[in-house]
Amino acid sequence: MASGGQMFPPQKQHTQPGKQHVMDPIPQAVHPDYRPSNKLHGKVALVTGGDSGIGRSVCYYYALEGATVAFTYVKGHEDKDALETLRMLKEAKTTDAKETIAIPADLGFDENCKRVVDEVINAFGRIDVLVNNCAEQYERRTVEEIDEATLERVFRTNIFSYFFLTRHALKHMGEGTSIINTTSVTAYQGSPSLLDYTSTKGAIVSFTRGLALQLVDRGIRVNGVAPGPVWTPIISASFSEEKTAQFGSEVPMKRAAQPHEIAPSYVFLASNVSASYFTGQVLHPNGGVIVNG
Repeated sequence: MASGGQMFPPQKQHTQPGKQHVMDPIPQAVHPDYRPSNKLHGKVALVTGGDSGIGRSVCYYYALEGATVAFTYVKGHEDKDALETLRMLKEAKTTDAKETIAIPADLGFDENCKRVVDEVINAFGRIDVLVNNCAEQYERRTVEEIDEATLERVFRTNIFSYFFLTRHALKHMGEGTSIINTTSVTAYQGSPSLLDYTSTKGAIVSFTRGLALQLVDRGIRVNGVAPGPVWTPIISASFSEEKTAQFGSEVPMKRAAQPHEIAPSYVFLASNVSASYFTGQVLHPNGGVIVNG
């Protein structure tokens, strides 16, 4: 930690989605001491928002564990990050896994989600793990500042896409497959400056619990991950330079996580060997915040 409690150099990106390659420091997707154990051998995984942040790390760890990976990104905004992720996954993938595909899409609309699923099925024939992870957020001081267009945009990306992708992916998912949804510690704590984002994350918790009960008889597990503060592009694209510099200092561990500290939760939940008795649950890698949720 820098002097005065500063966590990171002050920085601000003025468009969303944020870009990982311009961040200082670059978020760490990989822990050098991680040792894969073939937990996801032969599986096909689709990860939304996989070009950067938590999504990139999840894709990388899934590839290390033997999965064939497809991920989505936002064309134009995230092209460079997506290419970097493709390079990383090419190096990480096991010999019997197929080459990673990156699919550009605005997932806030049903027809785009169907196209993504169709492309994965055309390439790989099935989906064994669906990770609903994409999100956007904007700081607003009061509820009066959240207009209809902004509210709809945030809900389309953060929760509509989860419904749409799941609806289409389920046609190609059978017993033993898994859905993992990214929610947030803010769903349990609330956030006065991220009211619409926080509302979507609460919806994701309820979506996870209800869908798990709906799909339990089909042998499909549904779980979630609720990270605390994590150093990803959404942070510098959302907050002021001052808030970005202090990001993560509010939790008991007094720091933000790196993406590689969150990704193993997704590996655990995707593995039938590790998490066969988990459904309707949310894991909380959040730096010590007690949520009682």
